[in-house]
This record gives sequence, structure tokens and C-alpha cells, in this order.
Amino acid sequence: MLSVENLRVVYHDVISVLNGVSLKAAGGQISVIIGANGAGKTTLLRAIGGMLDIYEGDIIEGDIKIGEASVRGLDSTDIIRKFSLTYVMEDRPVFWYLTIEENLAAAAYSRWDGAVKADMEKVFEYFPVLRKLRDQKAGYTSGGEQQMLAIGMSLMTRPKILLFDEPSLGLAPLVSEELFRIIQRLNQEGMTVLLVEQNAHAALQIGHHGYVLENGRVVLEGTAGALLENEDVREFYLGAGAKERKSYQDAKRYKRRKRWL
Repeated sequence: MLSVENLRVVYHDVISVLNGVSLKAAGGQISVIIGANGAGKTTLLRAIGGMLDIYEGDIIEGDIKIGEASVRGLDSTDIIRKFSLTYVMEDRPVFWYLTIEENLAAAAYSRWDGAVKADMEKVFEYFPVLRKLRDQKAGYTSGGEQQMLAIGMSLMTRPKILLFDEPSLGLAPLVSEELFRIIQRLNQEGMTVLLVEQNAHAALQIGHHGYVLENGRVVLEGTAGALLENEDVREFYLGAGAKERKSYQDAKRYKRRKRWL
């Protein structure tokens, strides 16, 4: 169980981004976080993954726990090593000047076992296209291939918990569908997943539980199926129109009115 308890985060000591966020990601499940740009989704993942310091962010209240152990204040390396949690960031941080295979080997730098090659073969099983490109420099691959590589690199750390930040961003629909299938497969094989995704419909379809984040607060939560059927979620995040709007002014008022608040 990954749990976040009343988390408050600020940047540069003045910019408040998270304002008392609490949520739980049950072990062995896919938990989905949806919300508009600027809601605090990426900041939440940075806090959980121990990467706030890089962005001059600080946790000023609350806690983050894996099981009963607090990870607040630990850096990302300690969190990976001690708790097997890995964060797949939005901007696909791969080493452009290294080959696919060299990138995967570099991701396993902190390991001291002899199973690196075996795990690399497992990544190639998930992503056959990477096997074909294993000797090609990452900088010459497509956005979808770089996203596959970023996920593959995260798997080289042997995580038990994976955080995904917008894995489908900027990708072709068919590539996005394949990535969601891989995420679902990883979960079915025992991985706990916390998924932040703009494609709310696709994410909730593979998820078990979901949260809606607005202005740094969780404003709605429920099973993924319940959120898919929720009228407000459908209106604001799934593109389903509201019924019987009579005027533009009515529509503006409707858009501003969040019934869950």
C-alpha cells in the first residue's frame, strides 16, 4: 500500500501547489489520477518519488508512506533501493547519445546482481521493437520508442511500484493503446501502478480506483467504473456534453460549477 496523508507542497517557499492531498494506491492495483493542467498531478508524483528538491519544492506538511514506513525526505535513489519504487517521468529522460541497450544497462547501475542481461531480455519481450533497435542511439528513435525505452529503463530497477506521468502524451493513438496494454500487463503480473494521465477514458478503463485532482486537492474519488459513469467526470474530462444547455452564459456557469466541491 502506498499512502499519501494530508500532503502540502510549495515551490520556492511561496508557491503552494498541493493543499492537503490524501490518497491510497492499493498493492497490486492500478490507481489513476486525473485532473486539468496545473492541478498538481506531476508535483504529487515528484513528492512520492523523492524528486522535489530538483525543482526547489518542499513538503511542508503531511506524509508519504509505503506500508508503514515513511519515505518523506528520502531522495529518489534511496526510495528506489529501499522500497522498489520507480518514477517514469513525463519528458522521457533517456540518454540520447547512448544506444537502446546501453540505456537499459545504465538504468541498472545500482544493481549488483548477475541478472541484468535476463532483465534486459524481459524488456525486449515487452517491447519487441526495442530489440530490433538495440544498437541504435536513442536520440534517433521516435517519441513512442523513447517512451517504451523510458518504461524499459524503469523496469531494469526491478520495481514493485511504478509511477507513470502522462505516458501517452504526444503519442499516436495506436502507440498509446500498446503502452496502456503493457501497463495493464505489468499490473497483472503483480506491479502496483499509480498512473497520472490526460487520456482519462483510457486510464480509467484499465484502472481499479481513481482520483480527481483540482487546484491541489482531491475533489472526488471512487472505483474506476464509477468515475467513468460520473456525470461531472464525463463532462469535464471525458468529453461528454452536458444536457439541455440554453445559452453560452449558462454553459459558462455550468463549467465553473463543480458539484463535488
